[in-house]
Amino acid sequence: MDAAFHIRPFAFDRVFPAVETPSDSDDPVTLRLRIATLEAECALAAAERAAATAQAHDAGFAQGLAAARADREAGLLAATDALHGAIEEIDAQLEGLADEAAQAAASIAATAAELLAASVPPALAIDDAIGRVLRQVVRGQEIEVAVHPELVDEMTRRVAVRQAGDRRRLAISIVADPTLPIGDSHIHWDQGGVVLDAAQRADAVRAAFAQAQTAAAPTQPD
Repeated sequence: MDAAFHIRPFAFDRVFPAVETPSDSDDPVTLRLRIATLEAECALAAAERAAATAQAHDAGFAQGLAAARADREAGLLAATDALHGAIEEIDAQLEGLADEAAQAAASIAATAAELLAASVPPALAIDDAIGRVLRQVVRGQEIEVAVHPELVDEMTRRVAVRQAGDRRRLAISIVADPTLPIGDSHIHWDQGGVVLDAAQRADAVRAAFAQAQTAAAPTQPD
């Protein structure tokens, strides 16, 4: 064994003196300073926390406001598009209704013209034409009236009625013309003539209806 190491008994009953350290924890001034420092640190932390909370609230409010504005603009854009689409659809429907109404009115006008033309007895229309001719020609002028054979007897009777009511002699002769439709007539005298055409009369009535319809139709805005 190395001679440098020697085992010695340890004195367990030896007492080491405690080293006293200066302590200022009991100093009132120091305590107050520490308390004031802690309070200041707490107040600063609270202020920083409040500022951070307010900043977070402001940021959240700004983001929410921006999102709300974006949603509102998107909603307004969608509503505007929907409104324009609805207006275009309504315009198309109105145009369709206007076309249908115009076609219906034209059909009604044509039917009314036919009914109006058919409501006038053929012999009456020819008799009225004879009356107009008599007001234009001189007394005693010979007049020839060509009509459909089925109207010869009726027109002869009407001429007799006219003669009975007129003091002057009426030189009116009724002749049959199979080529003429019922209601048509050719009236001739030395210096002129009149042609009655039932189809033309119906066309004239239809034209009058169409003109009245055009005048009554509302004007479209530019």
